[in-house]
Amino acid sequence: MTDDAMPTAQDAPIANFSQCHVGIIGHLEALGELPALMEPARRARKVAADMLAFFDAVILEHHGEEERDLFPAVMQSATKGQEQAHVKTMVERLTTEHRQIEAWWSRIKPQLKQIAKGNDTELDTVAVQQLVAQYHAHAQFEEAQFLPLSQTILGRNTNHMAALGLSLHMRHVKPVPGYI
Repeated sequence: MTDDAMPTAQDAPIANFSQCHVGIIGHLEALGELPALMEPARRARKVAADMLAFFDAVILEHHGEEERDLFPAVMQSATKGQEQAHVKTMVERLTTEHRQIEAWWSRIKPQLKQIAKGNDTELDTVAVQQLVAQYHAHAQFEEAQFLPLSQTILGRNTNHMAALGLSLHMRHVKPVPGYI
């Protein structure tokens, strides 16, 4: 068969073999992409698994320590009046942000569990972006505004700072077996 000739019925079996190769080559090319796709898939599973362990153990615990120890200590040590009202407003804002961050987390946590297991799932990218952006803003406000003010307020009385330090230390010390 020449290049410009139409295939005849006699040429059809050969044309079928030729077309079959097109499909085979397409699938094999996709297979050739697989090694490059494995590392991102492995990384996605690891990031999801790491975040599942990290959020509950570190971020939720951090929020709890702030709300149980730091916020009340600063409130109690703030000067009555305008300073205490300012601290109260800041604490309310930070606590509200904690709940919002935790709500975004609750929204994506089941999806992350599926990803960590290697299962196909849809990931709520809006929730991920909101969680990340909101935590950045939260941390920046806390670092730039609340923690320096806390240092000033608690720094006025070394006993208040020491009590806060002891409270945090005791929470992180592992009990020695037989001495509980």
